[in-house]
Amino acid sequence: AVAAALEYIRNNNEIWEVIVSGGDPLVASPRRISELVQELAAIDHVRVVRFHSRVPMVAPERVTGALVAALAVPGITSWVAIHANHPREFTPAACAAIARLADAGIPLVSQTVLLAGVNDDAEMLALLMRRFVENRVKPYYLHHGDLAPGTGHFRTSLAEGRRLVRALRGHVSGLCQPTYVLDIPGGHGKVPVGPDAVETDGITTTVTDYHGCRHVYPNTHDPTKS
Repeated sequence: AVAAALEYIRNNNEIWEVIVSGGDPLVASPRRISELVQELAAIDHVRVVRFHSRVPMVAPERVTGALVAALAVPGITSWVAIHANHPREFTPAACAAIARLADAGIPLVSQTVLLAGVNDDAEMLALLMRRFVENRVKPYYLHHGDLAPGTGHFRTSLAEGRRLVRALRGHVSGLCQPTYVLDIPGGHGKVPVGPDAVETDGITTTVTDYHGCRHVYPNTHDPTKS
């Protein structure tokens, strides 16, 4: 399957970034990871490879010098997207594993699933996003729960998720803001579903702040007026 995927990537020069997800790709041996990254680095049109993983959080001892070296291959930029859903996942061992990646110059982003009863609280989400940033991980995606069988008790409504994301704007800086996304069933991709902060009627724009208050802003700028 890997050989077929690599052949497809070689034959499609519009592919600039390759995502390696799972399962969890970082449970593979450093040798296998290094071989894959080197194969991708040898493809001229592939410039970025992104690994999605929970290994730094749940098995931080696997983030060894050999694993870090396997990711840091010349000729391609390796990113790691770290999946975590609660601030308590940031144990000392997890933070040390993340630091080993960051110290090697590997760019890091986050991915979180909005889970009812786990992190569906603005203060909890704010703390989680701050933990990412404190550990040199840029918050990237906050996923609305998928329609997977048996997971309905973890899923919030879209309206509740949008309310939480709006509230998050008032708790943390822009650096800590993830993009709230919905994975459309049927393989139609991810779309942002965050709060609609801007509406326009062609003459003026109405901007909604994190309190839900609406403010009118002019659509045009007259340079003769201050």
